[in-house]
Amino acid sequence: MKVIVVLLLSLLTFPCQADVPNSWRDEFPLNDFTKMSIDISEVMSGGPPRDGIPPIDNPLFAPANTLQIPNTEPVIGLHVGNQFKAYPVRMLMWHEIVNDVIGNTPVTVTFCPLCNAAIVFDRRVQGRVLDFGTTGKLRFSDLIMYDRQTETFFQQAIGEGIVGDLTGVQLKMLPARLESFANYKARAGDDALVLVPNSPSSRAYGKNPYAGYDEAPKPFLYRGELPSNINPMLRVVTTGNRSVAYTLDYLREQKMIRTDNGTVFRWSAGQNTALGSGTIAKGRDVGNVTAKLDGKDVVYFVEFAFVYHAFNPAGKIEP
Repeated sequence: MKVIVVLLLSLLTFPCQADVPNSWRDEFPLNDFTKMSIDISEVMSGGPPRDGIPPIDNPLFAPANTLQIPNTEPVIGLHVGNQFKAYPVRMLMWHEIVNDVIGNTPVTVTFCPLCNAAIVFDRRVQGRVLDFGTTGKLRFSDLIMYDRQTETFFQQAIGEGIVGDLTGVQLKMLPARLESFANYKARAGDDALVLVPNSPSSRAYGKNPYAGYDEAPKPFLYRGELPSNINPMLRVVTTGNRSVAYTLDYLREQKMIRTDNGTVFRWSAGQNTALGSGTIAKGRDVGNVTAKLDGKDVVYFVEFAFVYHAFNPAGKIEP
């Protein structure tokens, strides 16, 4: 009787593997689809196939003072060791993932346009260096990545393996800033490195293929519960563990917020939304956010409210 109860509980806890489409097994032959921590029905196709949104594996860089990027456009600014690098959102909009090395640290720089989630991960896992690609699939409208070594699916918003051999493995997140190009140059120097296209004419860099998205009434390709009493597309600012969240509008009013654990959020003007106008540089000013603890940069997110709720349903957004 005990064996039967355990079996029934396991069937309730883990989805039936027959629910995994055969086309997914063909696309990811190395993935062990018998291992997963989610309900596979939450995963849906975003349209493109595996690496249909091509990651950047051999990134090229140029000094900031040689580039014609508008000063208010957003970049993901990264500082590791003594080295600075910036990854313009105008490029990540079309590639979503950059596999790189900075300050001897192998990193994956990611941006999910549907979530406004800019996150940098350390690629070292269990004694080896992984590199990542796009599965073409979404969960809660968020990018699902995969590593090319085991083809495990990783949820970008939380950096966790959800389907495959590395299910349950948590990627280490690194502090990074979603900041204006001007702010990056001010702290890193005019000659600091900036990611540039391998083939400038291959994509409409500087254009936003999701024009008007951050003013939509609800998220695109979202299958899940939406937060109550708040616009799901409102930007919120959260700590790295998502233990606390504040609306960006509130932070803009206050200019500075100190959380219970001592993290200090600050807001300043001068950064375009990448998801408003069809031309990124013409997007409205949503401002810059920094997050520091004891004077040092820490991991934080500026994401849509529905993202915070999807991955932290018990969390509360203030005010």
